[in-house]
Amino acid sequence: MIQDFILPDIGEGIVECELVEWLVKEGDHIEEDQPIADVMTDKALVQIPSMHKGIVVKLHYKQGEIAKVHAPLFAVDTASGQSGESSTPIAPTPVESEQKTTAAAPTAPAGKIIKDFILPDIGEGIVECELVEWMVKEGDEVVEDQPVADVMTDKALVQIPCMDHGRIVKLYYKQGEIAKVHAPLFAIEIDAPAGSVAAPTATVSAPAPVAQAAAVTVTTAVVSTSSNKGKALASPAVRRIAREYEVDIQQVSGTGKDGRVLKGDILNFIQQPKTAQAATESAPTASVTTTTATAETADRVEPIRGIKAAMAKQMVRSVSTIPHFTYAEEIDITDLMALRLQLKPKLETQGIKLTLMPFFMKSMALAIQAYPVLNSRVNADCTELTYLSRINIGMAVDTPIGLLVPNVKDVQTLSIKQVAQEVSRLTDAARAGRVSQEDQKEGTISISNIGALGGTVATPIINAPEAAIVALGRVQSLPRFDAQGNVVARQIMQVSWSGDHRIIDGGTIARFCNLWKQYLEDPASMLVELH
Repeated sequence: MIQDFILPDIGEGIVECELVEWLVKEGDHIEEDQPIADVMTDKALVQIPSMHKGIVVKLHYKQGEIAKVHAPLFAVDTASGQSGESSTPIAPTPVESEQKTTAAAPTAPAGKIIKDFILPDIGEGIVECELVEWMVKEGDEVVEDQPVADVMTDKALVQIPCMDHGRIVKLYYKQGEIAKVHAPLFAIEIDAPAGSVAAPTATVSAPAPVAQAAAVTVTTAVVSTSSNKGKALASPAVRRIAREYEVDIQQVSGTGKDGRVLKGDILNFIQQPKTAQAATESAPTASVTTTTATAETADRVEPIRGIKAAMAKQMVRSVSTIPHFTYAEEIDITDLMALRLQLKPKLETQGIKLTLMPFFMKSMALAIQAYPVLNSRVNADCTELTYLSRINIGMAVDTPIGLLVPNVKDVQTLSIKQVAQEVSRLTDAARAGRVSQEDQKEGTISISNIGALGGTVATPIINAPEAAIVALGRVQSLPRFDAQGNVVARQIMQVSWSGDHRIIDGGTIARFCNLWKQYLEDPASMLVELH
């Protein structure tokens, strides 16, 4: 079966690259993860690994030509790779044998063909995702546009629909495994096109799921060990896996051609108990005695993936590139809460849930018009400041899959009722893990409502490249003096601002916060400014 290898995303915003050097030629037998080509972007030299085992049948570009991202780079005959047909026979490794046994080729009856569903682009810069849930099983009949799977990227939960009417014959991943963009997700049996002759058997190339590759025993790994001298031979994808699992790739014995370290070798290595690893490093052929910790005392290791991984990277980037400073204030929202209670029943009759958030957002948009630096963006070397015309206010939502920050677009043009509708829509979508990527893009300033969980004061981290973020504390009924000096109960909320000290100083954020506070403490003054 001949498949085109689609050049994946190789950097944010990169749409093409120069083909610097082919590391293979037409007719060569290649292995999964073997380096195929070096390409040059406008940022770096990138090595492209193969995602399939087989025979290279076509190189679509010549050295020096410009290759397009998301376009075919080369073609590979995966059927030859699976059957072992090559000019130079290569004995399969234990890992490869396991993969071939698991990914048996489905058979298509007369008048039918079997095709792979290739996982499409599901977001800018996204090259892999976690398979959260299959909505079908092997043997199920499906129709066009029927949801087949939920996958989790580092940004959102995405539902994958089927593109054909037919029968599911193979699911290539199990729940929790990592699926690759531009690689087969499942195989489907469909009617053969009119006028074509359907082959009785269609070979379907399957990626090697993590669980399958890790099935080789420790004994096998020890027997197949060979010594690696100097820099370990491995593709960038394999090196990335080694980094993710904090494995020293120099200590891993490669079972690939010329001692190349394959993905399965990394997974075999991490499956070994520590005593087995120590023995492998010092004496590869020595017998290994292992001790397994009981379930009660064993530590549990959980990979950081999806949205949680994206949040970790974003927060590190923010605190390491933006000089933060925090400003705190208290706001008396007694009158605002009374106004909300007055308006709430009427909006509920229209199916709109009115919380305090729309008031916070709308008053913030009004204050930003007086202090636009709070809604600005600085360039990388801090030589230019862009004042943004749109006020897209993000709100951090705590969800079971991690922290999501969707934003309400163009708050300055919306009514409080319209903002309330958007807040309700985005909150429901976030808690279901189905916020669209469009709803998470182009935020200009953010609100984090820690008070919903009971906190009062925080030092929030700016959602780069924004210039500021505010954390709302919980509302407390506290004693305060009124104009006559009497002690009265008031509804008090603490707010904590973090600002980018490169472009915002303490005086500016204090004056901005005072104006925002005025609108919230005296809602009538805010209503006067609405248009």
